[in-house]
Amino acid sequence: MLIHEQSRPGRYATAQAPAGHADVSDLPEHLRRKQRAALPEVSELQAVRHYTRLSQQNFSIDTHFYPLGSCTMKYNPRGCNSLAMLPGFLARHPLAPDSHSQGVLACLFELQEILKEVTGMHAVSLAPAAGAQGELAGVAMIRAYHLARGDTARTEILVPDAAHGTNPASAAMAGFTVREIPTGPEGDLDLAALHAALGPQTAGIMLTNPSTLGVFERGIGQIAAAMHEAGGLLYYDGANLNAILGQVRPGDMGFDVIHMNLHKTFSTPHGGGGPGAGPVGVSERLEPYLPVPMVARDGADYTWLTERERPQSIGRLSAFAGNVGILLRAYVYARMLGASGMKRVAEYATLNANYLLKRLAEAGFEPAYPERRASHEFVLTLRREAKELGVNAMDYAKRLLDYGFHAPTTYFPLLVPECLLIEPTESETKEALDAFVAALAAIRHEARDTPELLHEAPHTMPVRRLDDVRAARQLDVAYRPQAGHG
Repeated sequence: MLIHEQSRPGRYATAQAPAGHADVSDLPEHLRRKQRAALPEVSELQAVRHYTRLSQQNFSIDTHFYPLGSCTMKYNPRGCNSLAMLPGFLARHPLAPDSHSQGVLACLFELQEILKEVTGMHAVSLAPAAGAQGELAGVAMIRAYHLARGDTARTEILVPDAAHGTNPASAAMAGFTVREIPTGPEGDLDLAALHAALGPQTAGIMLTNPSTLGVFERGIGQIAAAMHEAGGLLYYDGANLNAILGQVRPGDMGFDVIHMNLHKTFSTPHGGGGPGAGPVGVSERLEPYLPVPMVARDGADYTWLTERERPQSIGRLSAFAGNVGILLRAYVYARMLGASGMKRVAEYATLNANYLLKRLAEAGFEPAYPERRASHEFVLTLRREAKELGVNAMDYAKRLLDYGFHAPTTYFPLLVPECLLIEPTESETKEALDAFVAALAAIRHEARDTPELLHEAPHTMPVRRLDDVRAARQLDVAYRPQAGHG
């Protein structure tokens, strides 16, 4: 039942109401309400039960195994939240002077240094407020670099066909044209196609390593050498940094700029449209163009660097200094792990992925790249099931909900037909992975014996299967009161 449908005139809950009444006398008359907002009138108990019930109907990392490939939905330690919400952090106003902000500036400066060390980059800015904004910052810095050198012919960004969809979008937003580079049969970038695409128009290439196909790019050294010889730069999409943390660094691979999804690798809150954090790291040649503000240390003191100190900066990407609360959580997480802990993150993420890949292959599922070892994630293809049984990846995904598991990423990367992109992360136990294998194996038997179970799934959720096309084209989420309600 919707909370509006529980509403009855005269019911109210005051526990969370602000003290006093808002003074609207300074608002222009035409902006003031002429009648009360159509909010539900319910008791405190009704409100508590309603929102508690909604939370119980959700899948979340706190309640279920959530193996979304390329999204690294891992556990967010509560200690990070607690320390980031210390009174001194919460009470600090974003316009407070540097002299009143030394504690938080020290933490942010140390986070910059940690991220520099982890990625092998020359300098880091924490300003971007999301991974996609970090992408935009990265390609904007590539553009600024070429323009500062008078190299105006470099208008093209190369993007692998397995890239995240935000990569070409970010390149286009920064004013570049996009050229796609195909993937070879074993999951590596097609080096012949890359060499054929390089020229005086090439500004750079956007890729991640390991790629979204779940394999490590074995030709990365050749790619970096060819790109730099052609005068272009390398951009690293940090979505898959969890796979290499403490093992190998993008800077050592030859990358010139990287964005880092702290809400993935550094386990800050993830999902729901935010909040996010996407710091960018750069090689020495791109350092002047980093977005502001940045934190600097002068002796024992810390201070913000702004456009005044950094005139070549691409500028500001968000109000104040990005999502400081999220940055503080990432800082605590990094300090909790230490260097050895970060190394274990990648080791266990890779171990879990390869264990799951092996078990699922033994259960009869087809790996998209059977000759390759998984990194932190891997791709299965259900093309045989779709052809022989008429049961597709979405059918499997919907049926998994009935078994108490959120589905992996479906139909991405696009070049693998009927694919599931599965990322177990380092947080999950062997028992959780075994239960996931058992569920998929059971669904595989159902697909052969009673495929209609999958076609009509989910059967146990509050909402049954939606018409995806209709939901996208005719979305209607407005509440319209019925007679006798509200």
